[in-house]
Amino acid sequence: MANKVLTLNQISLKGLERLPRDRYEIASEFSSPDAILLRSHKLQPEDIAGSVLAIARAGAGVNNIPVAECTRRGIPVFNSPGANANAVKELVAAALLLGSRGIVEGIRYVDTLGDMQDKAELNRVLEAHKKQFKGNELVGKTLGVVGLGAIGSMVAEMALTMGMEVIGYDPALSVEAAWRLSSKVRKADNLAMLFARSDYVSLHLPVLDSTRGLVNAELLGAAKKGSCLLNFARQEIVDEEAVTGALDAGTLRRYIADFPSPALIGRNDVILMPHIGASTDEAEENCAIMAAEQLRDFLENGNVRNSVNFPALQLERVTGCRLSVSNENVPKILGSVLAILADENINVIDMLNKSREGIAYNLIDIDTRAGEAVLDKMRALRGVINVRLIGDCA
Repeated sequence: MANKVLTLNQISLKGLERLPRDRYEIASEFSSPDAILLRSHKLQPEDIAGSVLAIARAGAGVNNIPVAECTRRGIPVFNSPGANANAVKELVAAALLLGSRGIVEGIRYVDTLGDMQDKAELNRVLEAHKKQFKGNELVGKTLGVVGLGAIGSMVAEMALTMGMEVIGYDPALSVEAAWRLSSKVRKADNLAMLFARSDYVSLHLPVLDSTRGLVNAELLGAAKKGSCLLNFARQEIVDEEAVTGALDAGTLRRYIADFPSPALIGRNDVILMPHIGASTDEAEENCAIMAAEQLRDFLENGNVRNSVNFPALQLERVTGCRLSVSNENVPKILGSVLAILADENINVIDMLNKSREGIAYNLIDIDTRAGEAVLDKMRALRGVINVRLIGDCA
């Protein structure tokens, strides 16, 4: 029977092609889908049918998905970290240049001269007024990068190649991210120090309880006078009232962001873009491909890669018959599952178990099919959330 994948946004065909039509049905409407594939659609808990096994986001942020509810129901939520990193990095490069030179103001000024037909007079006017658009070079300036994941590490590397000094801050830096990071990136002990030493600060953080409103009046009070703040991460990370106050006081020279808001539109010291950080053909394709491949690997093999709420777990298939079991992360549940298999004379060939915060996830390869009665015994165990039989177990 084909897996039914519900798409709630326009997903790149290159991604959908990773789901073979002989094994997958893809549509924008299903009453009982097996999985959901989306981009920015705001998903409500009541929109997730009881049949849903997994949700994949073709993008990095998952603040449009009720992750806590999915965890409670044993539904892994996948994202696509790094797939759009280059697109965002390139836009940050443009923002650094826009923030250092009078490029936007110069372009707007030239647009006012459309009625001038005398080329010599036009050149004279331009020469007389171009000094008001003079800016500064980036070479030798200091960029503070807050968040050194897939995007932040690429921004840091790019800034180094542009001749900038780079300071980084990320208390949750992973070992993998640390290996990607150049040794030339200096470590900031805290955010206040980074803001105090940086001519430019670029934010690359997810929205969490710990990061919401992180850039507030107190932190901006420590910023280097005349610095420039770039936000191509998430709008909620920045307290806009605090930013407005810092701009008015001259602490911030400019704010450049990918998230327009009424309070900031029209200010001469603010440059706003219409949320285009990941809006390239390449990024959309890369995100869709990664999301689709992760979804397929989970549905067909139970493997978990790049989930925001489940532990990473990949087990090579040694048999066609596999059980996936998600449960509350408490003692004795796995032992009880294995005892049920032993009572039914079902041999375990291979097994992997990992946990993440309050949830545990298990893949168990068995030598013969476990019938529905056996699966129901497992589902009846206290603390078990989901039990699924995967593969051809005939």
